[in-house]
Amino acid sequence: MSVTIRPAEKRDVPAVAELIEEIERFYGATDTAIQPLEERRSQVEEALFGSPPLASALLVENETGDIIGLAAYSFLWPAAGSSHSLFLKELYVRGTLRRQGIGGRLMDELRAIAAARPGCSRVEWMTDSDNPGARAFYKSLGFAEFDGKIVYRVDSGAA
Repeated sequence: MSVTIRPAEKRDVPAVAELIEEIERFYGATDTAIQPLEERRSQVEEALFGSPPLASALLVENETGDIIGLAAYSFLWPAAGSSHSLFLKELYVRGTLRRQGIGGRLMDELRAIAAARPGCSRVEWMTDSDNPGARAFYKSLGFAEFDGKIVYRVDSGAA
C-alpha cells in the first residue's frame, strides 16, 4: 500500500475529528462517552490551528485521499538541561492497515522533525502498561521501555 505522511492542514479537520472517534472506540469508549462530531471538529481546529496552536499532527493518507492514521505531538520544555523535547501524544493507524510499516514510518518522521528543530534533544511518549500490542510495536523498532517515571493525571474540572 502506498501512503503519504504529511502535516495536518485545516482542510483535514473533519477527517481528523472522525478518526478521533475511532481512536476513542479503540480505547474502549462507549457511544455515551464520545463527544458529538461538531464539538470534536471545533476542538481539533482549535488544537491544531488556533492561535497559538496547542499541538501538531502528521497524517497518513492513502492513495484515495482517506486519512488512515495520525501522530499527534507537541513540544515540551524543559527536557535535558534547557533543551526541549517532542512529545508524542497519540500514534494511531487503522487496524486493518497495521503491521505494514506505517507506524514505523511515522516514528521516523517524528524523529526527523525533532532532529531538525534546534534545541530539541529527544522524542518522548507513553503507552499504557496493559497495551501489549503497542509495547511490542515499540520494542520491534528497537525502543526500550523507560521505567524511571510515574505518570500522574487529574481532570481539570472543565467540561
